[in-house]
Amino acid sequence: MKTNNILLAGATGYLGSYIATELQNQAYPTKIVVRNKDKVPYNVQYFETIVAEVTKPESLVGIMKDVDTIISTVGITRQKDGLSYMDVDYQANLNLLKEAHKSGVQKFIYVSAFKADMLTKLKMCFAKEKFVKELQNSNLDYCIVRPNGFFSDTTEFLKMAKKGKAELFGDGSFKMNPIHGSDLAEVCVRAIAAPEKVIEVGGPEVYKHKEIVELAFKTIDKKPKISYMPEWVRKLILWSARTFTSPKTYGPMEFFLTVLAMDMVAPKYGTQTLSRYFNEVKEDI
Repeated sequence: MKTNNILLAGATGYLGSYIATELQNQAYPTKIVVRNKDKVPYNVQYFETIVAEVTKPESLVGIMKDVDTIISTVGITRQKDGLSYMDVDYQANLNLLKEAHKSGVQKFIYVSAFKADMLTKLKMCFAKEKFVKELQNSNLDYCIVRPNGFFSDTTEFLKMAKKGKAELFGDGSFKMNPIHGSDLAEVCVRAIAAPEKVIEVGGPEVYKHKEIVELAFKTIDKKPKISYMPEWVRKLILWSARTFTSPKTYGPMEFFLTVLAMDMVAPKYGTQTLSRYFNEVKEDI
């Protein structure tokens, strides 16, 4: 068993679950922080399980005893429980950071997002990068992991294909290389011992949006039917969302509508392919 003691926050989320598995595979002694033990989607026998609310600093007191490294995937893509990005992506991680200082933790690994530092006009990215600045100004060793979109995000393309028609912005030529959760988990665990302060990472294959849609139609054995929306339509949707809905509604929308109208190609990593993923999940979409 490795001697570096890990605390994993966000352990029940999509990425957190893969990181927990990778920590187990590499025999890291690990504590996981959860709100509800019954909702942990994997066998917890390997881990020391701590029930706590990262948004409530009083519940974190003492949980980092003997912890060397924290990995935090804490953040929200779809707001719930009345909490905002500032409540979770910023303040909850800041709560963890403050407790880490008190407990003598040596390193903090935080998962932000690719290009979030250039998109701080978006509420999600503003909150994430506000915490990044806190972390950079702390006395702890740190690593910011900046992944491109997840494979799970691309299921929206598969859903459109199943309905028989897909819609894209522009001419479908924007590029991205999303990454599978298991590949990204390897990167996050590797960061425990890596010297890098920032790791930008995407999957092994670069696709145009049009090519992802075509792959989605091919996966379900349908002829592609794609319509292309002009830029003014995207801007109108964004304006309408910001004007007529609450931040918890338009926050996720403004992020996805923004990144779908730009190239999002990060350094390549991993072995998992999108075609294999589509075939694995097509019956569940």
